[in-house]
Amino acid sequence: MAVVVKNESIRIEKLELGPFGTNTYILTCPKTSMSAVVDAPGEADKILERLKGTNPKCILMTHNHMDHVGSLLELKSKLSVPVAVHSADAGNLPLEPDQNLSDGDLVSIGEIQITVLHTPGHTPGSLCFLTGSYLISGDTIFPGGPGKTWSPAAFKQIVESLTSKIFVLPDETEVYPGHGGATTLKKEKQNFDIFSSKPHDPKLCGDVVWLSS
Repeated sequence: MAVVVKNESIRIEKLELGPFGTNTYILTCPKTSMSAVVDAPGEADKILERLKGTNPKCILMTHNHMDHVGSLLELKSKLSVPVAVHSADAGNLPLEPDQNLSDGDLVSIGEIQITVLHTPGHTPGSLCFLTGSYLISGDTIFPGGPGKTWSPAAFKQIVESLTSKIFVLPDETEVYPGHGGATTLKKEKQNFDIFSSKPHDPKLCGDVVWLSS
């Protein structure tokens, strides 16, 4: 557990959970104590423990891969809050979601405003969640590269998602991905610019690293 952001407007806590060390984020509004959970990879008891003293409002899903949904059923049953996901990823969840999220939607958690960004590529319904200068990016972008893709078309799609939705955000935006540590958009834009300046195999996909692929 680590508190990665804490100020008068928002608290963001990160927990690495489940067999793949997937990141769960808990966003809490300090003024109202309302909270939201982003992704549910496993170990529901640890998430529930960190939610004590807050008023959970929803579970937001970045995408539907198994390493992000392991504790979703248990969390949903114990918290009795809506589960929200993009409709393109709703089918593979272990439950029926309560809300479909679309690009540009706003989710309010107390005084926190979260903007939904639809960033397909890793999955058709991949979402990122932006609040202020903080981006919860799921498996869309990591330090040094994009999320894994399984076809050249999906790789082109994730690059389009990044260039049209993510890299247009301010340089100082802090990125909190679905695995591992944080990064900044300034650093990722610079790495992507180097990648873009070189020729690449049109069949490129998989685990791409901006500076070595």
